[in-house]
Amino acid sequence: MEGHTDSGARDRDLTTRARVRDAAITVFGEQGFGTGVRAVAAAAGVSPGLVNHHFGSKDGLREACDEHVLALIRAAKTEALTRPSATGLLQQLADVEEYAPLVAYLVRSYQAGGELAQHLFEHIVVTTEQYLSDGVAAGTLRPSRDPAARARYLAMQSLGSTLLFLQMRGERGGPVDWGRAIRELTDGIMLPALELYTEGLFTDSTFLDAVVDQRAGTEGDTTHHYSDHRENR
Repeated sequence: MEGHTDSGARDRDLTTRARVRDAAITVFGEQGFGTGVRAVAAAAGVSPGLVNHHFGSKDGLREACDEHVLALIRAAKTEALTRPSATGLLQQLADVEEYAPLVAYLVRSYQAGGELAQHLFEHIVVTTEQYLSDGVAAGTLRPSRDPAARARYLAMQSLGSTLLFLQMRGERGGPVDWGRAIRELTDGIMLPALELYTEGLFTDSTFLDAVVDQRAGTEGDTTHHYSDHRENR
C-alpha cells in the first residue's frame, strides 16, 4: 500500500511538473523572460514555492522548457520528413496555430539573448541535424556533403525569417496575436519554400562546382562535382 501511495505521489508530481512547464512556455512566450516565477505559478495554479521545488530556479525552469520545445519540434519534423504525405502536410497547415506558443517561446528566447539562448540555438542545430538524418535514412531527403553545416544553415534561415517577420509585426504596436502571425507567415512562405527546397533555384551547378573545387584545393577535399554527385545518387 505504501508503495502504491509513493507511486501515486510521483505521478502527481510529474503531472504538476508538466503543467508548470507548459504554463511557463505560454507565459514566457506571451510576456517575455523578464516575467517572474510568480506569474508562471499563477498561470499553472500552483504556489511559487512549488515551481522552485520542481525546477530549482527560473533558469532550471527555462532549461526544462527548452528541452520540451526541442522534443516537440523534433517529433513534428521527423514525422513530416520521414513519412511525408499530402494529407499530413495539409493537416499540419490547418493546425499551424497550435504551434504558436512554441514559436512565441523561441522568439522571446532569442530576443532575451544571453547564454541560455545560445545554448538553445546550438541544441536546435543538433536537433535539426538529427531529423534531417532521419529523412536521409528514410530516403525522403537528399544527403549533404556537410550535414552539420546544412543543419546550421536551415536553422538560421528558419529562425531568422521568423524573427524578422514577427519583429516587423511587433512594431505595429500592441501585443502580438501569435496564432494569427504564424498563420500569416506560413501562408506567405510555404509555396516559395517548398518550391525552392523541392526544385532548386539555379539551372546548373556552376556556382556549387566552383565552391566545391575551391574547398577541395584548400582543404584537400576529394568531393566530386555536383554533376557527378547527382549521377551517382
